Amino acid sequence: MTNKFFFLIFGLLLTVSHVKADLNTITNDTFWKTTSGSYIYSQGGGIFQFPDSKGVKHYYWYGVKYQEAVDYCPNALAGSKSNLTNFVSVTCYQSDDLVNWKFVRDVMTTSTFNGHDWAWWVGRLGVAYVDSLKTYALFVQYNDKVGVFTCSTPTGNFVYHQQIDMTAMTGKSNTGDQTVFTDDDGQSYLCYSYGSGRSKIYLSKIGVCSDGKIGLLDCNQIYKGSGREGDCMFKYKGKYYVCASDLYGWNASNVYYLESSSIYGPYTPTNNMQKMPGADSDYGHVTQTGFFYTLKGTKEETVIYCGDRWAGFAGNGNGYNQWCPISFDNGTPYFNSLSQWNLDGVTGEWTVGDDNNYVKNGSFDADRVNIPSASKPSQTYLKGWSSSVIKGNAIVIGGTDSPTLNASNTSSDRAIVQGNHCLNLYDKVDYTRKTYQKISSTTRVPLTDGKYRMTCKVKSGSAFKSLYMYAKSNGVEYKGDITYSDSEWHEIQITDIVITGGSVEVGFYCDGIAGDWARVDDVTLVKTGDLEASGIINHGAVVGAKSAQIFDSTGKRLSDFQRGLNIVREICDGHVVTKKVLR
Repeated sequence: MTNKFFFLIFGLLLTVSHVKADLNTITNDTFWKTTSGSYIYSQGGGIFQFPDSKGVKHYYWYGVKYQEAVDYCPNALAGSKSNLTNFVSVTCYQSDDLVNWKFVRDVMTTSTFNGHDWAWWVGRLGVAYVDSLKTYALFVQYNDKVGVFTCSTPTGNFVYHQQIDMTAMTGKSNTGDQTVFTDDDGQSYLCYSYGSGRSKIYLSKIGVCSDGKIGLLDCNQIYKGSGREGDCMFKYKGKYYVCASDLYGWNASNVYYLESSSIYGPYTPTNNMQKMPGADSDYGHVTQTGFFYTLKGTKEETVIYCGDRWAGFAGNGNGYNQWCPISFDNGTPYFNSLSQWNLDGVTGEWTVGDDNNYVKNGSFDADRVNIPSASKPSQTYLKGWSSSVIKGNAIVIGGTDSPTLNASNTSSDRAIVQGNHCLNLYDKVDYTRKTYQKISSTTRVPLTDGKYRMTCKVKSGSAFKSLYMYAKSNGVEYKGDITYSDSEWHEIQITDIVITGGSVEVGFYCDGIAGDWARVDDVTLVKTGDLEASGIINHGAVVGAKSAQIFDSTGKRLSDFQRGLNIVREICDGHVVTKKVLR
């Protein structure tokens, strides 16, 4: 018996599978739907709690519906990759638990602008309640100014009120990006960046101006430095946090923050925004900073990061809204990048979802450019992943022979895999390379002991000397050989991976001659069961196997399972499957 172990290789998968979530479960990387089953279209907005006509408070989520988003969902074959935006409406959704949303109505449409300037850009909005006028005011970027639209109710037709030219306040007529933040006392503020270059961030109180119009009462600069956009803020246990992104257009980027004990600052570190820990490995779950909502539950205060994935424009994956919980370590915010998590809208408690994918940037869409890249970002690795060159050309910036670590998916590829990019295994010379990711428990996201399943999609046009997917935990390695060379996508799966000790390394190993190529996408690692009751072994055989043979680690045939490591070989669906089983 050889020491080479095989795992079950599944055939071509033509559709993206979806898991059934519980009612209080948030599942990212999908196109969200309302409680009635229609798609949710809400980007660049915010969530606010207002009373209805009977005085009952609800959560209202406002955002923009773009035609590009409608065209992209649910096929997700390509983004427009254009700065041209076709505004459809400002949508309003209602919820009582921040998880299940029903569509209320469009509170603004193209007809809202009749008699006013043609709306060539509408986006980045929020709603403030102005108590002195008993009026709801919607602040939104409207062309090259800040538009204000008002309504007597939170769900009625918002009508034109005024446009604010920001020149007198900042020197430019427009804002770079903006959101509305409402403090605990009900006072709302506009958080925004400078209209050109985004090198400054400001806060302005919303209220009634001397001319009787609802507008901005002041202008307070809280940051000056490198260009930042996606400006938004939240409050947690009395402290204010202002956040922003890089200037990467529609693409995902870093999540930056500053903090202060006072609304107007000073914010620290002074003019030096910090990367939020946990967000760097996949650029905030492949998003741009959108807005936050702080849920003050009966047991826990939970901050929800509500990221915008502008997939209708950038084409960078499935789903427009990626929400993740923020935890804190001595006041420092930590981004928990989860594909699925559970939220209790009453207590504020949250937990990791049963079907969470523990791999970061498994779709390889966090990076918007080919890697290595010389600028924006200057980087020699794929986000969340490491590459080890055992033999072959070095991975360097500017090297004419350097391998490119990612590749672009074609329109036909995107009918099978998600997003713009995939992992690229290739070199001009004979090469051996390993691409891997180390996953470990964190304070709020433990990698608990149990059985896990690892999957990916692979397309290869070459017969490598060796090409396999692997997972390694606590000294035990599980391999799934990739034997296809037909230039078609196939799904590879390793089941019954035993993870203990809160850590695992997952990755891909390739050993090929010059010109050998393979592409990998949609990598997942999901827990499937506990070690005590995995349900895999039954009377000395593998459930579902047509035949099974058991060996010890030296290759000696066994009549039954022994304590410790057992090697099980079987024929299943025409494939030789070799599994390591710990008893």
